[in-house]
Amino acid sequence: MIETVTELVTPILDERHFELYDVEFVKEGQSWYLRVYIDKPAGISIEDCVQVSDILSEKLDEIDPDPIPQAYFLEVSSPGAERPLKKQQDYERAIGKYVNVSLYQQIEGAKVFEGTLEKLTETELTLDYLDKTRHKQIIIPRNKIAKARLAIKF
Repeated sequence: MIETVTELVTPILDERHFELYDVEFVKEGQSWYLRVYIDKPAGISIEDCVQVSDILSEKLDEIDPDPIPQAYFLEVSSPGAERPLKKQQDYERAIGKYVNVSLYQQIEGAKVFEGTLEKLTETELTLDYLDKTRHKQIIIPRNKIAKARLAIKF
């Protein structure tokens, strides 16, 4: 189903020079949600989301048999300022930016680090973070990362 939605929405986005960030189909409470996250370098507007939502909704309705037989809500939005880092491309774009990284297990006594993503390889990333008043660097194996996202620095 995710593949079908991806195939349907990609030409819509390509035509507008938008990018597909992610697609998810999740149940929250009693309701199902099909969420499509889109982006572009200058940022996505509400009008952009409405336009893509309207076209995608029509395309989904045209498919027979219905790829999503249960009732659901379609949401098209920006991934947000604190967007998750999931794919390699997300991490690459985050180099030099402030990020929050949560780990499966502690490294140097902590499970959460927030700092600037300095370096990235296929197997690890290097963060420059503030420990009280001192800048430190930590190398985090990517297989120990539970979640990573952009963060807003206060």
